[in-house]
Amino acid sequence: MTGRSEPALAPPLTLRPSLLLVLDRVETLEKEFGDVEARLADPAVSGDPKRLAVLARRYKELDAVVSCGRLLRAAHNDLAAARELYAESDAADRDTLRVDIAEYEAAIDEREEELKVLMLPRDPLDEKNVIVELRGAEGGEEANLFARDLFEMYRGYAVRMGWNFSVMEASESDLGGFTSVTFLVKGDNVWSRLKHEGGPHRVQRVPVTESQGRVHTSSATVTVLPEAEEIDVHLDDRDLQIDVYRSSGPGGQSVNTTDSAVRVTHKPTGLVVAMQDEKSQLQNKEKALRVLRSRLLKLEQDRLASARSTARRDQVGGGGRSEKIRTYNYKENRVTDHRIGLTLYRLDRVLTGELDEVIDPLVAEDRRRQLEEDV
Repeated sequence: MTGRSEPALAPPLTLRPSLLLVLDRVETLEKEFGDVEARLADPAVSGDPKRLAVLARRYKELDAVVSCGRLLRAAHNDLAAARELYAESDAADRDTLRVDIAEYEAAIDEREEELKVLMLPRDPLDEKNVIVELRGAEGGEEANLFARDLFEMYRGYAVRMGWNFSVMEASESDLGGFTSVTFLVKGDNVWSRLKHEGGPHRVQRVPVTESQGRVHTSSATVTVLPEAEEIDVHLDDRDLQIDVYRSSGPGGQSVNTTDSAVRVTHKPTGLVVAMQDEKSQLQNKEKALRVLRSRLLKLEQDRLASARSTARRDQVGGGGRSEKIRTYNYKENRVTDHRIGLTLYRLDRVLTGELDEVIDPLVAEDRRRQLEEDV
């Protein structure tokens, strides 16, 4: 009686097309990596801080791709060797080799997917700092108080991430909330981590002004802008209308005896930015222009995204209860991101700035969609 023979596995002489494409791209990037490495060693580059910073960022990006590519090649070589051994071995060794082959195949699949993500086109704004604008929307004073809670949440997250956080403008409400507040966040990966925060945020809780203990629904809007430099957006003085007036505090009372507050209107787009926190009219004007450039840069990026048939989300909308990207439910200690169907029962921790559990899935979903579009 003839025993059943184990099927021999053919050595992987032919790579699947998707893997061939990835490895070809890695080979091209390896050449660039070597070029960047050589330029970083050039004394002329080390004496130019701006050029050095650009090359250092690119080196870091390419290093991740090259390292992953080398691991992929190593796994492929190991798989080829294991398959050859399997074809030449007896039945006693094949069980072990089958396990090895499965591990190498899994490693190849994992590294290939990792490389696809690493080689996705970079968002041109990824290296930008961020200007965030929060406004109380629907819900009266409760909306303003919620805007302050969001402000504290983002400030806590900035501290955890080691980012620099500074307030540019703030208008407090009568009960200590914010009718509006604008702040600047500086640091590594600020835009890539915060860009998905833009939109209407909804809160469900018993307001401090509620005497019957009833849960109310209110909202605040978050607008996330990439900080624009003068080189990014040129402002023509003829397109600007600049008005000055006296600063005011909660309730409209005057807090300054000089006309230091500044309102800048960009006539072609109708965008208006007002600043009053600084005592100097010049400083308020500079801040207003800074925010205006960032809004104009965001408008242009949205236009380009729309031209590429990319779904554009309206960040602010009307601020109404029916529009929302995220809900914060205090009674259930729940936060829900409606865009990806994410629900966490850790609202108390999220509000202290533990936002990674919310942001990481949004970043992953963004990459997944990019991969689909890249196919």
